[in-house]
Amino acid sequence: MFLWILLLLLILVVFGFGFTMQTLWWVAAVLLVVWIVGFTRRGRGGGRRRYGRR
Repeated sequence: MFLWILLLLLILVVFGFGFTMQTLWWVAAVLLVVWIVGFTRRGRGGGRRRYGRR
């Protein structure tokens, strides 16, 4: 009986870890896209402002 409970807990841990890793991949991809969009927008706007003041 103890081995069945241990096996069930192991399966739940592995399943939860796999789900978490898949979710973290999606979160990382979304954050990368947001970072790239923010970097390109800030790069264009900041460049014009900096040279416009001089």
